[in-house]
Parts: sequence; C-alpha cells; structure tokens
Amino acid sequence: MTHHPTAAPARASRPATVLAMSPGTRDAVLSPRILPGLLRVADVDPGLLLTTFDVPDGARLDGVLARAEVLFTGWGCPPLDEEALRRMPRLRAVVHAAGSVKHHVTDACWKRGLLVSSAAAANALPVAEYTLAAILFANKRVLESAHAYRAARGPVDPLHRYPRAGNYRKTVGLIGASLIGRRVLELLRPFDLRVLVNDPYADPAEVAALDGELCSLDELLRRSHVVSLHAPSLPQTRHLLDSSRLGLMPDGATLINTARGSLVDTAALTEELVSGRLHAVLDHTEPEVLPATSPLFNLPNVLLTPHVAGSLGGELDRLAATAVEELERYARGLRFRHAVDPGRLAYSA
Repeated sequence: MTHHPTAAPARASRPATVLAMSPGTRDAVLSPRILPGLLRVADVDPGLLLTTFDVPDGARLDGVLARAEVLFTGWGCPPLDEEALRRMPRLRAVVHAAGSVKHHVTDACWKRGLLVSSAAAANALPVAEYTLAAILFANKRVLESAHAYRAARGPVDPLHRYPRAGNYRKTVGLIGASLIGRRVLELLRPFDLRVLVNDPYADPAEVAALDGELCSLDELLRRSHVVSLHAPSLPQTRHLLDSSRLGLMPDGATLINTARGSLVDTAALTEELVSGRLHAVLDHTEPEVLPATSPLFNLPNVLLTPHVAGSLGGELDRLAATAVEELERYARGLRFRHAVDPGRLAYSA
C-alpha cells in the first residue's frame, strides 16, 4: 500500500472542488455561516452535488470530474473506487466534513497517493461531552431517581434508596483510547475519579499523562462502576462484550455505548438489564433501531437515545469549519492538520 504524501503542492489559486455527499448532509453541513468560507477558499459550485460517481461517458458531470482536484465529502459520499478515480485524473485530495472515511476512501485512493483529511477530531468533542454527562449522571443515579420520583409523585429518600450514589472515588473504565476516548479522559481529570483504560494500541505515556491507568479488559470490567465504549467496529471487536464479559461487571454498574452497537451482544445485555443487575446509557445499539417490542424502551435502569451523541444542529458548523480550514491549508500548500493515516485505519473507526 502506498502511503499518501504529507503535504499539498504549493499553489496560488482556489482548487477546483466538487461536493460529494447526500443532499441532506449538504443542507445540514453547509449552512449560511459556513458556505461563504468555502466559496472563498475553493472554486466550487454549491448547487452541484455528487451522490454517485457512476455517470455515463460524455455526460456533463464527466467534465466536472475531469477537472476536480479536491472532493469535499460528507455523510452519504459514494465509494471512491478505481472506476470513480479514473473519471477524476486530477484529483489530489479528499476533505471529509465528518468522521470516519472508511465508507468512501478505498485502497485505490491510497494507491493513487491522495491526501485525505477528516473532521473526526471535531466530531469527537460532542460525543465526549455526552459521555462525560452520562458518566456523572450514572454514578449519581440521576436516571433511576428520576423514575422513582415520577412513580412516587411524592417524597423520595435518596440517602436510603441510593446509599452508594455519587462520583467521589468511583472507578470509570474506558474501552478504547480513540480520539473520543482520549478526550473523555481529558474531561474526567478535574473529578475525583479513578480512570482505567483498555486499548492494545494506546501509548502508555499518553494515558499516564492524562491520569489514566492501562489495564486488561477483564480487569477493567471487574473494577469499574461505569464502563464506556470508545472502540472501533472491527471483526475482532464484534460482541467484545458478550455474556461472560458483561458478567464480570459489578452489580449496579453502568454501561455507556456511544461507539457501535456491534461491540455488545444485545441479547446478553438485554438479559442483564431486564434483571436489573446492570444499568445502561445507549446511544448505539444493534440493530441501530431496536424493535418496538424491545423491553429496553421501558426499563427504569436504561436510557436510550437515537444516535444523538455526535454532532447535531449548530455542532455541525464545527465539523464544516474544520473541513474548510483543511481545504484552505491545502490551497496554501500546507500539511493537513487532521490528515488520515492509512496505516491506522485497520484498527480505528
């Protein structure tokens, strides 16, 4: 596999750029606050949107693709395979205004030597913030006490009902020292918490510098009051938390999943949650939308959210602004600040 260059060629004009994403993504990401900046740094037609690279020879799009130097991509971008790249002989860079590029950047892109940038670091921030809130609320038994108060419609004695509630000196386990996992680790530093980390690729010095403690997965599960998932979806991580591993978690512990539903055996987790032994905050499940008959919707020890941890609303401006800044760096002949390393894709999101 040929690794991509580390810097863009020096230039003095705006690069010919084409948008490739779903219509809904374009409307959400390229807001009136962002579009002027994109038009300033790139020669781009915001009304022209590619949702497929499979266009007939001689079609109008062929000319557009032939001169494209940069693809500005987002959710819904079609795969950049060899046939697509054949139509774009001048293509030099892909700037992704979202997180993972695995859905559209193929081996053919790396063989071509394309520069690839991703706004994954920007998308990591709201996910980490959601996770921080979930951790603090879980240890404080906020969800459980809210259900109790709603049911009682009267006094609830939290000292008697939740004698072990609170965040002081509780242990939090982070599975995956990804961009999001490391940001969560940073956000947890001001609190009186012990933080365990499991990631076979983590830099021990970096984890230690953020006051985390590396340990095995089984040890993390046994010791943690809250376990938060930040690992990628890979063949080797499918059902990473199966019935036996979920069984290692202490009674009353909480599982938070803002990563991928495939990391957890849904049937095994459902059994633990229905029994009341564990608690959960789930922004991702398998399947992504649970069947309407799932008991998880009604359990007082479960908070289900419909994939809201990542960038939403105004937070999309951060994604788009990051991508526009990367495109501007390319136009000025500078290295991408958020370049994607093809060597790390095998074990990252």
